[in-house]
Amino acid sequence: MGIIDGMKEKVLNGGELTKEEALLLAEEDHAPLAAAANEIRTHFCGQSFDLCVIINAKTGGCSEDCIYCAQSAHHSANASPSHIEDIASYLSRIAENYSLGTHRCGFVTAGKTLSDDELNIFLDNYRYVRRTCGISLCASHGLLTASQLRLLKEAGVVRYHANLETSRNYFPKICTTHSYDDKIAVIKAAQEAGLEVCSGGIFGIGETMIDRIDMALELRGLGIKSVPINILHPIPGTPLEHAKSLELSEVRKIVSLYRFLMPDAKIRIAGGRGLLPDSGRELFTAGANAAISGDMLTIAGVGLTEDVKMIAELGFTADGM
Repeated sequence: MGIIDGMKEKVLNGGELTKEEALLLAEEDHAPLAAAANEIRTHFCGQSFDLCVIINAKTGGCSEDCIYCAQSAHHSANASPSHIEDIASYLSRIAENYSLGTHRCGFVTAGKTLSDDELNIFLDNYRYVRRTCGISLCASHGLLTASQLRLLKEAGVVRYHANLETSRNYFPKICTTHSYDDKIAVIKAAQEAGLEVCSGGIFGIGETMIDRIDMALELRGLGIKSVPINILHPIPGTPLEHAKSLELSEVRKIVSLYRFLMPDAKIRIAGGRGLLPDSGRELFTAGANAAISGDMLTIAGVGLTEDVKMIAELGFTADGM
């Protein structure tokens, strides 16, 4: 029995791969690795597919210095700052997305955190959406406090988003204005508040395969079940504007490894999918079973109608449908 089949059987029988085993898998060819990962996905998750759209509810002027982000005030690409939008104005769009098969909607704000006044606006808006639409609400508002997170839960938010972005070892090279431990703290506080947590990272920012596996193991240890996989989209005016985009085969390997390491998670293809030659279709035969559809925060994504068609063609069923 080869390495891939041996480790696949271990996972299918309820075992967890070690870091050393994951590194061995990473040396294997991406095609058979993807096929095995897809078997694991089918075994643990069936044909369920989790589709989400995000709304950029507050843009630009961010105090944080993340080297990949066009919204950072530290970079010349700094997106023009905007005030918080009234979520009620998006209601028709949210309802339409829900009718097309989008089970959840996430509201995202630039910045390290929210002021109490800003949070109150969102709490009112979240309550309004919950009264008028059945869609599940997700929130991404930075490093909120435990009490603020409890208020989100009470207002009807189901899931909180806080990406680790990369490994603990590599994190100081991509951000200096907050720490890895800050990220861990908000994830644990959200969980203690009764919120599900969505947390993943961004790939192609100079990290090694060891960094990728270390982050997966950290996420697994935290019990994360929704894991966004973002692929760097180099943006002019950011420190990574000249970075080389990852090849599809490399992204397939990342997705497959994450499925081996987190067999029952929603592996969610997110930012950068539109850069891939097939809009990421091959990733959904390599273990992925979730996506963020539509436009991202500062870049175009893959359209919802296109995604719904793709999900059906691949034999998936969107959650909530």
